[in-house]
Amino acid sequence: MSLPLGFTGPLSGIILGIIFGYVLENAGFGSGCKLTAQLRFQDWAVFKVMFTSIVVASGGLYLLQGLGFVNVVNDMFVPSVFIWGSTFGGVLIGVGMAVGGYCPGTSMVALFSGKLDGLVFLLGLGLGTLVFNAFSGSIESWAWKQVGPDSLTLPQLLHMPVWAVWGLLLAVLVVVGYLTRNKMQNRSASAARSPSNMATAQQS
Repeated sequence: MSLPLGFTGPLSGIILGIIFGYVLENAGFGSGCKLTAQLRFQDWAVFKVMFTSIVVASGGLYLLQGLGFVNVVNDMFVPSVFIWGSTFGGVLIGVGMAVGGYCPGTSMVALFSGKLDGLVFLLGLGLGTLVFNAFSGSIESWAWKQVGPDSLTLPQLLHMPVWAVWGLLLAVLVVVGYLTRNKMQNRSASAARSPSNMATAQQS
């Protein structure tokens, strides 16, 4: 992890980690209910925040490349896709996030917010890592066997210019935001009409 202009090392990781954790906590991601609500398609905040970060980061990356600060081709490592291993790992991660309500990053935010379930999730994450390391050798023959596109970026894979792919990602974000805005407004209105909020208003 590095800050702009080549500032790298543990300090940059700590600084960016604090900023990232602060943003996640203020977005409400320190609560396991947020992610599970996204998986039930009831709260789109997780998708909007994370997809916005993808659009902003990708746009900023190619802007820096256009200005000559970054060379995406030579300075960035793009891993190959291991189809079976990635699919199996993705399913396990999805199940873990659905059951626990956190991803590794948000569980750390929850822990430092004082939530016990964040600690439990992190302990499970550590245990799962140890179990995987113990059995990784037995699954290596098939998990790493089927290799997909070799070190290709999304524009290269789709044979589209960078600006078109970025515009497509932005369009997805805008469409999802437009389609879910009424649902979020209705949830806010329902929360305002809840008995606890009405009682608070009457007391004031």
